[in-house]
Parts: sequence; C-alpha cells; structure tokens
Amino acid sequence: MNAILVAGATGNVGRTVVAALHARGTPVRAFVRDEDAARRLLEPRTELALGDFRDPASLARALRGVDAVFLTSADGPEKVAHETAVIDAAVAASVGRIVKLSSPHVLIGSDLVFWDWHGRIEQHLLASGVPTVCLRAGFLMSNLLSAADMISATGRIAAPAGEARIAMIDPLDVGACAAVTLTTDGHAGRTYRLTGPQAVSYHDVAASLSSATSRSVRYVNVSDEDARAGLSASGAPDWLAAALVTMFAKLRNGAGEETTDTVRSLTGRRPRTVAEWLVDHARAFAVG
Repeated sequence: MNAILVAGATGNVGRTVVAALHARGTPVRAFVRDEDAARRLLEPRTELALGDFRDPASLARALRGVDAVFLTSADGPEKVAHETAVIDAAVAASVGRIVKLSSPHVLIGSDLVFWDWHGRIEQHLLASGVPTVCLRAGFLMSNLLSAADMISATGRIAAPAGEARIAMIDPLDVGACAAVTLTTDGHAGRTYRLTGPQAVSYHDVAASLSSATSRSVRYVNVSDEDARAGLSASGAPDWLAAALVTMFAKLRNGAGEETTDTVRSLTGRRPRTVAEWLVDHARAFAVG
C-alpha cells in the first residue's frame, strides 16, 4: 500500500489517526505547516509533507503517490476553503479514498457555524466523485482540556451546559475508526456516527475529575452571557465565543445525548469512557 496522507496531522484527532495507521503497519505521510511541532508530536517514522492549505503546489506535492486521505483541519472561518482545497487537489491527484472527520450534525445554513461548515464541506466532497467516508464524531473528550487551567487554579469546571447529557468520545477511538475506514474495504459512501459509550453530564465529569486528580472538583453552570464574556476575556475571537455558546445551547436541548455502537462495530473493542480518559490526562488538571 502507498502512503496515506493525514491532513491536520498534529491536531487532537490527527495525531491519533497517525498513530493508529502506524499500528496497522500502514505508511503515513503527514501534511503539516510546522515541522518542529510535527517532530515533537508524531512518531519519527512519519513522513512529513510541509505545506499550507492555501498553497495548491504544496498540496499537490503532498498528494503525490497517495492512496487515501484523512481530512480534518482546525476550526475557523477558513475551514471550508481549506478542506475543499484538499478535496480538489485529491481529485486532481486521482486519490482513491477520502475519510473526512465531520461533526455529529451537519446542516448548511445552521446558526451553529460548525454544523454549517461541515455541511458545506460534505456537500463538496459528495460532488467530487471520490469514494468517501464521513466520520461524524461527537463531542471530543479533549475539549475538556480548554478548562484545565481553571480547574487547576480553582477546582471548578464552569460551562453553560445545564443538565445536558453528552456522549463524549475519546479521540483515540476516532483515530482507530479512521484507520479502519482508511485501510479496509466496504466503507465507501458510508457515514458513521461515532460516540462514547454513555451520555454524561458535567456533574459526572466533575465527579470523575475529582476521582482522577484526588481533589474536589465542582461543576458550575453559567449563563450563556457569562460564558460568552468569559471566553472573550480569555482571548477567544468573537466567532468562537458565539459558536461555543450556541453549541452548548444545542447540547442542552439534547443534540449530544445519542449513543451508538459504531466504535465497537468498526474496531472490535468498546469505546473508552470519560473516566478512563480523565485518568490518562489527570496531570493536566492537577494543581501546580
């Protein structure tokens, strides 16, 4: 098998895809912008293709001789342009398969920009004619790391989550599913909804944090207005603060509570729990 290109290879999910492909003995080429960061974060045997989503020549070089592409990129106003550029370059390179990381819900024109962006990218991907797999992954457990400093300093995790129950998923499970769909047959044209094994509340997260860190961690529900103000004060751009507040409103209305058995059916093992993930990452939330 020729190499598989992983776009967004140094992100929380991209790194797990690289590792899972290596574990399957598959050659991996990582499309990265920062060589030093890639060397720190990825296995030494990973081939690096330096470039930028906005540079068509670098995309063409990265895709030369590639059998398949795992497609993800950082969230932001350029996301649609970045990912459609990869799709167009993959078409030109006659790539045989694209596996795209998507959001649990997609809807062009949604008031939640994440759903709109992924909807537009999926539409472009479908029109490209390339055999495609969409992995609609739920709320990533790694999103909790954004609260690590607050938890370390105050013992509180604050969010406008109310009593929402969310089927959070470990990025390792997403990476494992991606590796399967990139390297085995029978997935073209499929859309897979990926979730953790159970829907948990932020109260549950706080309890698991308390156990993992051996300290008391308390969940504090905050209003949308206070959440937006706190995000802005922390330096989040306006679009991100607005998007996160909108996302939590949808989670409070049940958008993240569905669970599926897709991780087990694709990988043959059960998905990891929030408690297990927090034990692995306890140091990030510890005092000092």
